Amino acid sequence: MAKASDNSFLTDVKTLRERAKKSIETGAVTPTYEGDVQTAIDLLQTVVATELVCVLRYTMHSISVEGLTSESIANEFATHAKEERAHMLAAANRIDQLGGVPNFDPEGLATRSASEYGKGGTLVEMVRQNLVAERLVIEHYRELIRYFGDKDPTTRIMLEHILAEEEEHATDMHDLLVAHEGKPFLKS
Repeated sequence: MAKASDNSFLTDVKTLRERAKKSIETGAVTPTYEGDVQTAIDLLQTVVATELVCVLRYTMHSISVEGLTSESIANEFATHAKEERAHMLAAANRIDQLGGVPNFDPEGLATRSASEYGKGGTLVEMVRQNLVAERLVIEHYRELIRYFGDKDPTTRIMLEHILAEEEEHATDMHDLLVAHEGKPFLKS
């Protein structure tokens, strides 16, 4: 007769309690954390910088966009800026959980970021800048997700959530380009 459940992979509660009482100064980082904490913090610092640059770019674009449909596009840019800020805060909070201090120093921000700030320009130029930035962070975050894998599932899951929103942003920017240039870039 087969067992109802095989719990041999579980650590007994007494051992878990003893482990929890040790090294409490490391906060959420327990002995079973399989990643390298400092590397995780360093990689998440790039996420904070990248998202902060995206907040700044989308905010600048939401203010400077002009044209017949500028109000609706300005609102779209402003919404993206708000979502990028939430991504930045999620990464900053994860750095804190791992025992680090998020780097919000404006000095060197552009060099810590995977994304570029961009420029103003026409509506189409701004949409293109944002689409390029979104495509860049999609690639970057996919690499980070593969890196964190099962070593740090909390960070991986956070990045997967951010990635899904970044893919939505890229689709929004693509759709705006199609609407303003009249030709789809994606193949059906």
